[in-house]
Amino acid sequence: MSDAADRPRVPIPGTIWALGWVSLFTDVGSEMVHALLPVLLAGGLGASALTIGLIEGAAEALVLVTKVFSGYISDALGRRKPLVLLGYGLATLVKPLFPLADSVATVTTARLLDRFGKGIRGAPRDALIGDLAPPAIRGACFGLRQSMDTVGAVLGPTLAIALLWAFADNIRLVLWVAVLPGILAVLLLLKVPEPADRGLRPARLPLDRAGLARLGAPFWRLVALGTLVALARFSEAFLVLRASERGVPLTWVPLVLVVMSTVYALSAYPAGQLSDRLPRRHVLAIGMAVLVLADIALALAVGPGLLFAGIALWGLHLGLTQGILASLVTDTAPPAYRGTAYGVFNLLSGVALLLASGTAGWLWDRWSPSVTFWAGAAAATLAALAVPWLATAQDRDRATG
Repeated sequence: MSDAADRPRVPIPGTIWALGWVSLFTDVGSEMVHALLPVLLAGGLGASALTIGLIEGAAEALVLVTKVFSGYISDALGRRKPLVLLGYGLATLVKPLFPLADSVATVTTARLLDRFGKGIRGAPRDALIGDLAPPAIRGACFGLRQSMDTVGAVLGPTLAIALLWAFADNIRLVLWVAVLPGILAVLLLLKVPEPADRGLRPARLPLDRAGLARLGAPFWRLVALGTLVALARFSEAFLVLRASERGVPLTWVPLVLVVMSTVYALSAYPAGQLSDRLPRRHVLAIGMAVLVLADIALALAVGPGLLFAGIALWGLHLGLTQGILASLVTDTAPPAYRGTAYGVFNLLSGVALLLASGTAGWLWDRWSPSVTFWAGAAAATLAALAVPWLATAQDRDRATG
């Protein structure tokens, strides 16, 4: 403890702050669109609920697959920024298609291109943060970016509601406004330098069993744990459904995601700072224990008090786990293969999350909403107990240093 206290404080680099603002601005625009897209599809263009579900499912699947290849390519090039810029730039370029859309096909194309951009930028951006972040404050750097990203997720829908009121429910005009934050994000990103002083040599990892083994046993243990964590955390859509099922008026249902995202945004950065002082797996274990409490509260909820307590705990769980997991990837993966590592980690965690959401939906329909959350609590308990099994390079260094 005294060693940690005696260490000089290392400031977060300006480039990390810039990437945080890029995430914030991009999420403001994207979440404005996301909040209004179902209304545009169903109300303005006559799409069915099945069609909307298929569009969203295809979009998220595209993100998962693209992340693997974009991370791999950033390693092979030895450069991250071109792919990060391409991903953010593509998402910005397609935003005008939403207010211009006169058919479901146009919206579908725009949505897929938007998510394709997210897939392109995701793994290289996280790898770039890993390249830029000083090791002593790596958790804080990832926590800051995650926090600012989540602030954008709160501001986007809130701004959409305010603009709908100001523009007399003119959805297409609000969608035009949603183009502006993305432009600001790209202009800011242009000023973020590639880390020349820590420049990477091109490193192409063979995508076979022997090649992937080069990522190392610590990384693959982390992947196994990350998959288990994702299996314990199904989609936040079930929080919205629980609120509706518990009698929350329709007008107030959006408050579910606002509360969750606000707690997430407020906790991610402090959690990252804490993980720079303690072994990260300890913070991760606390996060999974919080998810257990969230699930129990949501399973037992009858009135709004326990319901929103569970929702707030869910947001705290995200703050205590998501940035930590991203930091652990950088801790465990070889620097030359960080892009590939983030792609593989995100793919397998994403597939697990989709599987968890499908299982949660089946339990909801087959048994009851409470059973869904009790099952989530059981899975989260298992994940929390599995966390001590993880041994990171950072922990070993601290044990021997």
